[in-house]
Parts: sequence; structure tokens; C-alpha cells
Amino acid sequence: MKTLQFLSAEAFVSNAEFARKNLGSVADNLFPLLFKASYLLEQREVIHDLVETWPLADFNIGKLLGTTVDYQEDLSHRRCLVCLESCLTGLRDYVLNHPSPCVKRLKVVDLTGIKDVEVQLCECKKTMGRWARTKLLCKLCLEVLVHLQEMKCKPCTFEISIDVLIDLFVTERNYELVVQALLQKHHCPLKICCVAFRADNLALQKFFYIIKLTDPSLLRKLEVVHNVRLEMEHLEILFNSIHFPLLMSLTLPARTFNVQRFTAADELMLTTIGEKMGEMTQLTELSLAFSILTGRLQKLLSPLKTPLKMLDVSNCSLNHADMVYLSNSIHSYHLEALDLSGHNIPELYPSTFFKLLSHSSPVLRSLILEDCNIQDTHVNMLIVALSPCQKLQELKFLGNPLSSQALKHLFTFLCELPVLKNVEFPVPKDCYPTDITYPIDDASLCRFDHRKYDSIAEELNFILLQANREDVKASTPIFGSYDAALQETNDELGAYLIKSFKETLEKLTTSLSKMS
Repeated sequence: MKTLQFLSAEAFVSNAEFARKNLGSVADNLFPLLFKASYLLEQREVIHDLVETWPLADFNIGKLLGTTVDYQEDLSHRRCLVCLESCLTGLRDYVLNHPSPCVKRLKVVDLTGIKDVEVQLCECKKTMGRWARTKLLCKLCLEVLVHLQEMKCKPCTFEISIDVLIDLFVTERNYELVVQALLQKHHCPLKICCVAFRADNLALQKFFYIIKLTDPSLLRKLEVVHNVRLEMEHLEILFNSIHFPLLMSLTLPARTFNVQRFTAADELMLTTIGEKMGEMTQLTELSLAFSILTGRLQKLLSPLKTPLKMLDVSNCSLNHADMVYLSNSIHSYHLEALDLSGHNIPELYPSTFFKLLSHSSPVLRSLILEDCNIQDTHVNMLIVALSPCQKLQELKFLGNPLSSQALKHLFTFLCELPVLKNVEFPVPKDCYPTDITYPIDDASLCRFDHRKYDSIAEELNFILLQANREDVKASTPIFGSYDAALQETNDELGAYLIKSFKETLEKLTTSLSKMS
């Protein structure tokens, strides 16, 4: 619902030429309203000029685009290329082109509120993801420095200091540009303040160098993923050399830990890492996916001073002792998001799973149980375990060998969870050939009867419809959930994999030649 004031703002900005000419006579407190209206209508020139002449001390894009009194729709999920590019270039020109630099008021720009979601509603249908925002901001910061060096500016132009809060996303492809911008940030009026950092497809030496440039004392979130070969010994060096006092969320790459090849020295190293994580008193989110942690979960998590709200231990080869610890730990009472994918829950630890969900049920919002060997005979057990979870908003259980009949039974129950919004369910096993085995390999994932699946999916959605639960989105993303960061950099990742494969073949060929 739009208020009369918002409708008036839309009318004002809809004529870009008129709006740009008359911004000088607009009251300061109306700029936020005009910005949201311009963003909604994708008026790139007006967005640019609004930011270039921003009269307030704060520019928080998440708040500006979020739910407001005049227009309740949240636009922060629109990572529109046209709008965001205009916004950032307007910020650059705020520094360079304002006629009275001595009276500039802007002190803080917060760009962290943009939500990277799959479906884009903007008309241009072009997005600017986190990686691209990182690249453009760093490019513009360097442009500002070049302009300041080349032109004769008023002395107070150099006194402008604007903290720009951003979630940086660095790969090999934009590494040099980001490094240059971070090295020069003390000289630039636009001060990059990294509050979240994601590294992918980056040499370990480069990761260690750039993480120090970000000012780790400000970091709230650190993601080291995929092609950053960070192993346990490197993690110990990182934690011993750099302090992260504000870190709230930590994601580590696959195989950071591998207890199968542990020595006595490794056990001591794991203890040290646990203690260092314990010094991070703000840490409440931890992702350890695809590490092998068998029997060591307590050693890693027990030193933590603050209970975890999010824990991802998918495919970590947890044993019964790990689950007993987790279900009895203080963390179990605070977990809002939990990923136990890749563990044979019904066979290995059904009772501890019950206990864990019982403890977390008052706060649990997201539960992921993919490839957990949940079969038809386990559905009633799952229903009993989920019954107390009345705050659950998201349930994902792809890759489990469940029949269409079992799914219908489960969906009938899911209708009773009052705030459930998103369900990801597997292709029913009766849609696959009888000789299929679980877990299903990637090559066989699409070898199912698509017509039969569509018919069953329609029946499942009808169950939701009959229960007046049209608010629940049910889907089967065959190759996993949407990952905005991976989607944005998949070309670079693909090129890296091809290069790695080529290098491996060359090494193999060389070895065979030497043998012959």
C-alpha cells in the first residue's frame, strides 16, 4: 500500500529531467522518500543525482529500500544493475562535483543491506551481485584518487571522510583491484570499511595478505570457501596472527579438518584452534561443511563462550559421541539454523536427534537434512521430531529415498507448522528406475520420470492449497539450492576447474613419459 506522499514522490521522479532540475528545492527529509521511489521506477539519472547531492549524514541502503511507512514493500532484494551502478557513481561524484565541499554532511554509507536473492523483479533484469559491487566500489575509489591528484581542489575536499561499509567478495579475477583500493583507503575520501569478507578461488598467500588489509578488527563475517586451500595448520596461523574481536560468522572450506590423518601434534593444534575460537566472544554462526570431524566436535565447540545460533556440520562424518555432545551442549538450546546433511540419522543416532530438536525447537527456524537416508519407514519418526518445532520456517530434505506416498503423508503434517515458508523435497524414489541407488550420483540425478514427478508435485502443492497454505513454497532444486555468490562467479570457477584438470593431465603425462 502506497501513501499519498509516496505516490507524489513517484510522480515527481517519473519525469527525470524535471526531477533533476528541481532537486535543489526539495527539503532534506524528503530525499529518502525520493530515493526509494526512484529505485522502484529504476530512474538511474535521478538516483545518481540524489546520491550526488545527499544532504544527510547517513546513507543506509538497506533501511532506505526496506519497509517504510510510506511504502511497505521491501526493495532491498532488488540488486538491480541500473540502480546500484547509479548509486555508486553518484557517491563518487558526491566527493568530486559538489559545489560546496566544506559543508558536506555525509559521514557513513552502508551498502551491506542488499539481499542477493534468485528472482529479480526489476525491469532491466540485470543484477549487480556482491562480487560486482566489490569491483565497482574499488574502481570508483581509485578513480576518486586519480581525479583529486589531477585537479585543483579546494583544501577541504581532502578533508572529506566517508566510511563506506561493504561486504567484500574477492577472487583471483578482482584481487589486484581490491588490494590497490585497500592500500590507498587512508588517502581516499571514500574509506572502504569491510564488515564481511568472502574469499573464493584465491591462492592462500594472497588470502593472508588481503585479509590483513581489510582491518580484521571490523570484520563480522568471514567466508573462506571452495578454491582456497585453507587447512588446519593454516587456520592456526591465521588465528594466532590476526584477531577478530567482532567476528559473528565463520565459514571454512571443505577439508579444513581431516581427523583421519591426525597425529598427536594435530590434536594439540585442534585444541589451540578451539581456544582461539573461544576468544571470539561474538561468534554465533559456524560452518564446517565437508570437514572430517569424527569424534572431535566437542573439542572444537566446547571452548566457545557464546552459544551458536547457526551450525553447519553437513558431511562431517559425525559419530554418536559427536551427536551426544551436540544434543547435550548449551548450543542445542539456541540453534536457529542447523544443517546435518550427509549423516545417516535414522540408523546411527535417532534418539540424540530427537533430543537435539527438542532442545532447539523453541528457536529453530531452518533445518537441512539432505542425503540423510530418511526412508518411508522413518517418516513418522521425523514427524514426531518436528512437531515441537513451531518456529520452523525452512525445511530442506533433498536426496532422501522417499516415495510419493510418504511425501504426501509428510506434507499433510507440514501444513500444521504455522510459520513454515520454504520446503525443498526430493524427487520421489518411485520416479526413478528401480535399480537406482542412494545417494544418487550427479550423472543419474536427472534420470527420472519427469511427467510423473510433475504430477506428484502438483498433488503435494494441492495438499498445501487445501490447507490454505499457499504461503509455503515447495520445490525440488535438483542440483541444490540457489547460491548467489556461486552463480555470479561460476564462469571463473569453471575456468579454474578446467585449468586444474589440464595441469593434472600434464603432470600425469610427464610422469608416464619418465616411466617409459
